[in-house]
Amino acid sequence: MADAPTTPDRSPETTTFPRGFRWGAATAAFQIEGSTSEGGRGESIWDVFTRTPGLVIDGSNAELAADSYRRYRDDVALLSGLGADDYRFSISWPRVQPGGTGPANEAGLAYYDRLVDELLAAGIAPVPTLYHWDLPQELEAAGGWLNRDTAYRLADYAGLVVDRLGDRVQRWITLNEPAMTTLQGYALGSQAPGHTLMMGALPTAHHQLLAHGLAVAAIRERGDAEVGITNNHTLMVPASDAPADQFAAGAFDLIYNRIFADPVLRGAYPDLSGFGLEAMPGLEPGDLELIGAPIDFYGINFYNPTRVAEPAEGSELAAAGLPFEPVEFENVPTTGFGWPIMPETFTELLVSFARDYGDRLPPIVITENGASFPDEVVGGAVTGAVHDERRIGYLDAHIAAVRAAIEQGADVQGYYLWSLTDNFEWAEGYTQRFGLVHVDFETGERTPKDSYAWYRDRIASARG
Repeated sequence: MADAPTTPDRSPETTTFPRGFRWGAATAAFQIEGSTSEGGRGESIWDVFTRTPGLVIDGSNAELAADSYRRYRDDVALLSGLGADDYRFSISWPRVQPGGTGPANEAGLAYYDRLVDELLAAGIAPVPTLYHWDLPQELEAAGGWLNRDTAYRLADYAGLVVDRLGDRVQRWITLNEPAMTTLQGYALGSQAPGHTLMMGALPTAHHQLLAHGLAVAAIRERGDAEVGITNNHTLMVPASDAPADQFAAGAFDLIYNRIFADPVLRGAYPDLSGFGLEAMPGLEPGDLELIGAPIDFYGINFYNPTRVAEPAEGSELAAAGLPFEPVEFENVPTTGFGWPIMPETFTELLVSFARDYGDRLPPIVITENGASFPDEVVGGAVTGAVHDERRIGYLDAHIAAVRAAIEQGADVQGYYLWSLTDNFEWAEGYTQRFGLVHVDFETGERTPKDSYAWYRDRIASARG
């Protein structure tokens, strides 16, 4: 691993954050661990997805990824070098419970034992996510998230993990971004498991939220740890003042944001009559009481706003009967992913959550925020450097946006940058790099980027 770079030219702001504000970085098991066929790990939906020709843009898989299964000590050292308070990582369900049912795999639990102990020895709090998209393939074969029983299987798995790690882990996240599983995994087919059900995917939203509620109950039964959920949220911007575009933005806000936030924070689904539904498919008596049980924090992932218009005639969404279509912003800078960079919308989103949910909203933790850019190592792996000024600019502006939201009344208590290292970026394979640390995906060699030093100094400055 190359030495950390010196502080780049950009100097972090000296504005402090509230006392006790938590700083960290985030990763996900399938994206960084590698060793997908070792230690008794079972097969996940993403293993199957990556083997299907044409679904991953560069034809790659996650067998090596960032090799963190072997190099986790390197990653903890990098976190320590940042001065991170917390590390948000995910636990691989098929590594712990290979088929999604039955007893735990001892080798899998032992790996997370080692990781948690290494973090604690470095003074870093572990913040595990129980489910970050890697559903065991055997459960998918039985219906996956279309099957209500999967929610109960996740609760059983949560119990196995908390029984093993709960004596050392004080904060848990149940699910990561259920909206993306529903919309991309089951509705549009761009992510695993690759179904194209459109509105037929809605039961997967409810079953994931039910899994969250059941997992919260399982964690509460085992101690007094804090627990929350992570949802991916975006600010909807109508493409124009035209009533059809205004309606489209509202409809997309409902299906992308409110269906996943309202049941957790209000104990009820929003009105779905605009989609021809009287109630959420799959809803049974008692479900909303489980889903809406109090949580200790609410995780928000934010990357960019979304511009929404009435669907163009003949488009796929119009053919499916949906009243919205995301469209590109005009004259706005973008990340390597092509995502618009508009940090002021981050402030607006956070303030709107505080306004709209009021006392029902627990403290917010930013559980992911970051940007991909086409980084290159200059000078070789040992003495090399990665000059990622555009990432620093993105992070600087978005951290300032969080500070602005706090000043306007949003109770934000933590910020986890995505991501610590470059990783396997799902259907984009290895073509998108989000990390503070560059990873050579052939050797696993880690090279801290200029943004690593910037974030280290930003954390120190923010503490005052």
